[in-house]
Amino acid sequence: MKDSKLHLADFTENQQNTEIPKYYGEALCEIARVDNNLVALCADLAPPTETDIFRDEFPDRYYMTGIAEANMIGLASGMAKMGDIPFVHSFCVFLTRRAYDQVAMQVAYPRTNVKLIGFIPGITTLLGVSHQAIDDIALMRALPNMCVIEPSGPEQVESAVKAIYDYNGPVYMRLNRASSIVNKEDFKSLTIGKVDILKHGKDIVIFACGLMVHKASQAAIKLKSKGIEAAVVNVSTLKPMNDQTILDIAKECGCVITAENHSIIGGLGDAISSFLVENNIKIKKQEDFNLSDIADGMFAGKEIRSMQAHYGISLCGQIFQTQTLEECERKYQKAIKITERLAVMGCSVQDNLPYFNAATHLAEPKQLPV
Repeated sequence: MKDSKLHLADFTENQQNTEIPKYYGEALCEIARVDNNLVALCADLAPPTETDIFRDEFPDRYYMTGIAEANMIGLASGMAKMGDIPFVHSFCVFLTRRAYDQVAMQVAYPRTNVKLIGFIPGITTLLGVSHQAIDDIALMRALPNMCVIEPSGPEQVESAVKAIYDYNGPVYMRLNRASSIVNKEDFKSLTIGKVDILKHGKDIVIFACGLMVHKASQAAIKLKSKGIEAAVVNVSTLKPMNDQTILDIAKECGCVITAENHSIIGGLGDAISSFLVENNIKIKKQEDFNLSDIADGMFAGKEIRSMQAHYGISLCGQIFQTQTLEECERKYQKAIKITERLAVMGCSVQDNLPYFNAATHLAEPKQLPV
């Protein structure tokens, strides 16, 4: 019975708290009220994708396709070609991994104006491997013409929905549902292709996306108490990545960390490092940090907070607080040590820019803490 309640909670815990607004659903309905071409499709997941309020307000523009994501993608592509603006909803892993060929051939290749909205990204579910979207960013970034977005949290959702609605072409947006109330005055803007500097710093820069943005901000506060000035940058657009700000702040700080709720393969870390190299900024990964044993893995389903801590989702909140500074000579001097799972080595930016993909450190677990 206990396990059954845990399973059910993954779908209903936010729905039962009526005080928490459905930020995505409300933003979608707001646009739909002024554009009759906007339609919503869902694969039998209306409440957990917040499309139930769209369904209730616009029943003639809401299409429940059942648990048939591939068919839903094909339907959305055809509707887009007829002038509709389809917003397609499911869990991240089902929209990407399960329907990948349909997304590639019917959305990305013909560049149809379809918006793919995925929920429960990365390790934000206790339902195990089948529901954990640890590779969705990698899959979507690999597709030509596909724009990839991840808001930092509910504070960016309204702006994100408006931005992808205005964007003419296919978009994949991964969302983590709100677990707390955000005041309207605290809403943040999201501009496709642009990053947001949330905190300036001169020693290191933390590029983060999604739920890791808040954790990176917490980490920066702890680092400041140790004499380390860390910049925090919200990278809400994972593709296209062409913002000059990324290059400028990386060169200014001379030391780079990325943090993401995704595998270290193909996600934010790879996007940032590739962008730096493409723009003639040499990078050097910490030699003492063995990437080979953390790059691949499938992950057991357990209580979410315990699982996130084990795999490193909470690394910015936990690991940085144990960080010590060894003889810091301005921003390029060695070295900052961050426990056994995260280390950053500094060196002259004229030589090789020190760079680290913190990612979520998704690794094959030897033993998952209970």
